Parts: sequence; C-alpha cells; structure tokens
Amino acid sequence: MKQNVKVALIQTSPVLFDREGTLVKVRNKTEETSAFSPDLILFPEAFVPAYPDGLTFGAPVGSRSEEGRELWLRYWKNSIEIPGPDVEVLSEIARMSGTFLAIGVIEKENIGKGSLYCTLLYIGPDGKLLGKHRKIKPTAAERIIWAEGDGSTLTTLRTEIGVIGGLICWENYMPLARFAMYQKGVNIYLAPTADQRDTWQATMRHIACEGRCFVLGCNQYITKDMYPDDLPGIEDLDRQPHVLSRGGSVVVDPFGKAIAGPLFDEEGIIYAELDMDVLIKAKMDFDPIGHYNRPDIFKFKARKQPPTIDC
Repeated sequence: MKQNVKVALIQTSPVLFDREGTLVKVRNKTEETSAFSPDLILFPEAFVPAYPDGLTFGAPVGSRSEEGRELWLRYWKNSIEIPGPDVEVLSEIARMSGTFLAIGVIEKENIGKGSLYCTLLYIGPDGKLLGKHRKIKPTAAERIIWAEGDGSTLTTLRTEIGVIGGLICWENYMPLARFAMYQKGVNIYLAPTADQRDTWQATMRHIACEGRCFVLGCNQYITKDMYPDDLPGIEDLDRQPHVLSRGGSVVVDPFGKAIAGPLFDEEGIIYAELDMDVLIKAKMDFDPIGHYNRPDIFKFKARKQPPTIDC
C-alpha cells in the first residue's frame, strides 16, 4: 500500500439539471487539481445532474401534479446510464488525470424501467469502471424520486492506495451498513453527502474513530440562483433560503481529527495527504474488526454484499 496518499474533495455545484454541462465542469475541476497530483478525487452526492434541493416534484401526500411529472422527466433525461457514453466521458477524465475518481451520479435504468438511483461511481486511474454503489435507503422525500439499492452494490475496492469504500449521505447513520464497510477493512471511507449541518461533522468524526479509517466527506455549495429559470416547479424554491447547501466538506483521520476542512459557505477544493501508517497506530487500542470485535457474541453478515474487488 502506498505510504502517503493525496486526496482532493471538490466542493462545488453541478450545472443543475444539465448533464453535459456538468460533465464539462467535472473535467475542468479535475484539471484544476493537477498541480497537487491527487491519487483520488471525490465529488459530492448526486453531482450529475443534481441533488434537487428544495424541489417537491409536485408530490404532496396523496397527489401528483403534471408540472411535477415534467420536472421528473427533465431530471430523468439528464441522468446517466451505467455503463454508457457519459460513463465513458468520466472514464476519460480519470484516465487523463491518472487518478481514482469517485463521483455521485443519478443512474437511470433505461431497459423497460424508469427508476432512478442515487449512485456512487468508482473509476480507476486507467479509466476502468471499477464499481458502483446504489444508495440503499433514500431519505424522506428522496424516496419519491429515487429507488432503493438492494445491497448487492456495497462495493469495496482493494487498490494500491488502500481499500476504498463508502456510503452515501444518511446511509452513514445506519450502524450495520457502516459495519459492512468496516468488515471489508476499509482504509479510505468515502461519504459524499447533501447534509450541510454542523451535526454532520460529528458523524464524520465518529465514523473515523469507530472504523479507524480516513473519512472523506464531500458536499456541494448550492444557491437558489444556480437553478435554471425555466425549470418546472421552480416556485418551490420561494420558501427556501438563498443558500441551499453551504458545504462542509472535510477530511478526518482515524483518530477523529479533521486534517482538512471543514469548508463552509463557498466553493472550493479540499486537499489532504493521508499518512497510511496512522491507520495502524490507531488500531493499537481499538480495532472494530480485530481485537475489539466479539464474533463469539455478535454475528453479522450483509447478505448481498459482493467480495472486495482487487484493482
């Protein structure tokens, strides 16, 4: 495993509801990190084409509106198929930068189905699609627009920079989902999110301490005026504050110490260098899958979780 791993977290907004424009922005932001030469770049949850903060999709309890269906159609058309031409664009970006690329996307099933999934893509520095993770439990009104993953994509990757894995947003509040990651020996735990609250910072620090891993939490910076003026249902935003997401991207070490960030109230890129020896130092007194585990008392298995992928 590489001794020192460089990471970059991109806290910015997509070109909302514009897949092609957002892919251009992914390329530009990735190129912006080139002077740092990161080993891994992380983008936020649902970055392509948007986390639709503040929108209702015309779906109060018991009814749906035609305007909401038009908004859903636009969202669906700007989402991506996996594999597909948009993934090929992302693969080219990773290959040209020579870095692992992890990015939140909205995935559509286009063969006889209309469902959307909130998905985390993993792409290698050679441009190969290494895996994906579909969010297993959308939160609150997210359940209207996203389907649930079935657990078969609780992906972990064994790479030259360590074992990479993670969960999306409030999946990180699910203790057994976290333990499914720990059981795989995750070293670099990715947590793309849409949660801007101060309490999210406590969650990132807790996971780092609990899992004895590096945690990368990446969020967007979004304001109302970034939405297209012609978007159906845009009046939903009248009740929202100007800043819809203030960010909070952060890198936390295995002792729970923030070593980069959190960054709030602006767009930016968080850079950090991870000393992988710290992973071992932290496990001297606590190892959730080693000497601090009690399999003689507790038994846990994620029924559909795939084996760790060797990359």
